Amino acid sequence: MGARVAGLLREGPPVGPTRPEFWRSPLRGPWLTSVFGAVLLVGIPVLFVTGLLSYAAYNPDLGGNDKTPDRGWLGFYLFAWPTHPYWLYRLTQGIHVTLGIVLIPVLLAKLWSVIPRLFSWPPVKSIAHAIERLSLLLLVGGVLFEFATGVLNIQLDYIFPGSFYPLHFYGAWVFIGAFVVHVAFRIPLMVRMLRGGRLREELRGPAGKNTAGPLDEESLVTPRPAAPTMSRRGALGTVGAGSLLLLAVTAGQSIGGSLRVTALLAPRGQNPGPGQNGFQVNKTAVGVGIRPRDVGPAWRLVVRGAAGRERILTRAEVLALPQHGAALPIACVEGWSTEDQEWSGVRLADLAALVGYEGSAPGVFVESAQRSGSFRSTTLRDNQVRDPRALLALRVNGADLSPDHGYPARIIVPANPGVHNTKWVTRLTFGDST
Repeated sequence: MGARVAGLLREGPPVGPTRPEFWRSPLRGPWLTSVFGAVLLVGIPVLFVTGLLSYAAYNPDLGGNDKTPDRGWLGFYLFAWPTHPYWLYRLTQGIHVTLGIVLIPVLLAKLWSVIPRLFSWPPVKSIAHAIERLSLLLLVGGVLFEFATGVLNIQLDYIFPGSFYPLHFYGAWVFIGAFVVHVAFRIPLMVRMLRGGRLREELRGPAGKNTAGPLDEESLVTPRPAAPTMSRRGALGTVGAGSLLLLAVTAGQSIGGSLRVTALLAPRGQNPGPGQNGFQVNKTAVGVGIRPRDVGPAWRLVVRGAAGRERILTRAEVLALPQHGAALPIACVEGWSTEDQEWSGVRLADLAALVGYEGSAPGVFVESAQRSGSFRSTTLRDNQVRDPRALLALRVNGADLSPDHGYPARIIVPANPGVHNTKWVTRLTFGDST
């Protein structure tokens, strides 16, 4: 068997994609690949950092919030997510989702430009080459997995097995590891290719300029180029136009205002209706099994605290407590967000004071009447509870909450991911981080 393999290697690549002449586009070459790579070299780290921030915003080190068990040292960077500025999560997650969508044409163009390398022959030339090939396999597989699961999550299409959160989290670490190794191998070539002002030359040259470059050691330049159909300038323009188009039909879901109607690719890009409650919802009351009796006159809010102290309040009694207001948006992991809404209700710190925590409110475990689906409960940190804008909201924009917005009461906390602004709240347990 060993002799047969050695003989195949001596004979050269078999017929098909392992032969350089199989790939005939005259556009391919180290320079074009380097241009796409330079864009991704800037964009990918931004995606990774904003993704880590999104994970930190969920406060996953609090037991009740952890959707990625056994993360181990991968959670080394976690910190108490702040409540200032109040639009922080809206900004970071908006950048993460919008940039990810915008980079899709660049990513596909980069993969197209290097596809001959995926079939290079022989498959392994040395130990260093083997490491690079392995990193390339993890890189391509990882980036396709991350972008695919991200887009499916934005579109609310959960066809992949398991929960999005651990899949995307662990996949991101595998991908970024391969990305770092790949950059270490390739950045000298990229720098060399991008020196000398060739980009300016390509952009200013005639549109029909489309000759293949000299053969290169990367096996990207074809030895048998096909007839030209597009210039490199045209290829860059096409990719750039695709990214701009995706930006135009995506960014409105995060920016809001009049631009929201342009968010054609966002399932929640449009305003759901008129009135004070006429803004986006993450999940409806019917969709998560809320029954009329769960939120009707028999509804009670149970507040538990220090030394077993407990208060059980009707909605009228909650309304009789000191009411405060806060102008806050809702921002979701899928990238959509609302404008600031005028919420009113009872400060969480005041509710903590009712059960023995005056002046030093701890974290709180929040439970909902929601009967199905994820995020039926959440844990908020003490810094979130103590923020004067953190409310158990009863009204929004001057009207009672609608059933879909969490009637009779919901959580609203500055800079909090939308799913942690729990709706249909039934119980608050202060000092519990279960």
